Amino acid sequence: MRKVKGFTSKLVHAERKQQPEYGAIHQPIHQSVLFAYSDAQDLVDVFQGKSSQHAYARQSSPSISCLQNTITDLEQGHACLVFSSGMAALTTLMLTMLKQGDHLLMSRFVFGNTNSFAQTLENYGIEVSFVDVTNIEDVARNIKPNSRMLFTETIANPVTQVADLTGLGKLTKARNIVFVVDNTMTPAYLLQPQNHQADFIVTSLTKYFGGHANALGGAVVDMGRFDWQKFENINDAYKKGDAINWAITQIKKKGLRDMGACLSSDSMHLLSVGSETMALRLDRSCANALQLANFLDSHPKIEKVYYPGLPNHPQHTLAKRLFKHNGAILSFSPKEGIDPLRLINKLELILCSTHLGDNRTLAIPVAPTIYHEMGEARRKSMGISENMIRLSVGIEDCEDLIADLEAALL
Repeated sequence: MRKVKGFTSKLVHAERKQQPEYGAIHQPIHQSVLFAYSDAQDLVDVFQGKSSQHAYARQSSPSISCLQNTITDLEQGHACLVFSSGMAALTTLMLTMLKQGDHLLMSRFVFGNTNSFAQTLENYGIEVSFVDVTNIEDVARNIKPNSRMLFTETIANPVTQVADLTGLGKLTKARNIVFVVDNTMTPAYLLQPQNHQADFIVTSLTKYFGGHANALGGAVVDMGRFDWQKFENINDAYKKGDAINWAITQIKKKGLRDMGACLSSDSMHLLSVGSETMALRLDRSCANALQLANFLDSHPKIEKVYYPGLPNHPQHTLAKRLFKHNGAILSFSPKEGIDPLRLINKLELILCSTHLGDNRTLAIPVAPTIYHEMGEARRKSMGISENMIRLSVGIEDCEDLIADLEAALL
């Protein structure tokens, strides 16, 4: 049989290829919390890691394993764990792999909730330095003897700075630092982070993976490239068998088991079915985003547009090299005197909402909402203007989106 290579062909048949019961093309939704064994030794083997079967749904179930297998294959990784949200995936990874006294390098352009979580890490005795991930020299200057991890998003939200993933990958490998890439804005169809030496991929399945705003979810993928024998934070209890499995085992045991941010089987089904159209949705959303960016960039009432697909974007050339498309979020600042809230209120087709990666186009005033807690000084350091509006571009007919913005800007 010919090997299937196409992205969508793989996704559409991902569950069927794992051979669900009775010839079903979708993995059944297993609602059972517990799993019974006729031989007690079989349950003992599960607890001791000698068996890959299931004991309790907080840690694993047949439904969840199916989705994890799909994501692992999609990202060309070693192993995957899914969580109840993208933030649950990100926070669990860091809380289980870092300890008091460690140093974390984090992009200074990170999403507001991630920035807030960095403060929590500092309260736990983990030092955090915010670095310019578009500038390798700045990152290198901030590395310390206790630096354990570097975290970056691929395209920042909302100003769309593009991280120099290739340079960051080379730097972290040279310094034996774990490289974590959040590819929520550019999922596997747009970018393959393993080509840039990522050790972990973190993603919000809620966004472009599921795409329909009907289920929360997140994932951590261990790419299988870091030598965990050289990472001192692995607990002795998990240093068993092949070292390639030590980190993902620790995240599962200390994270899913102890912290409990598990994904439900119902959400698994919605996310998995939604993912089948990921490439189709992204082709349309990204094409729409480019058209909207060009429209806004030429509009006399718009001061500045932030989108990597525009030639005047600082990382335009880098984005062309990294991504299949330039993503489906853009931001813009109206000219002085135009009230961003009033502008948004005049939109009829575009929804005022906080979310990304939906089939519908969404608009939000950035400073007074998702970045309000940061304060004006921190927003300014990230390049966020006080009147900035972010658009998450959907799959509508683009002429309708342009007409909606055009009418609102009259």
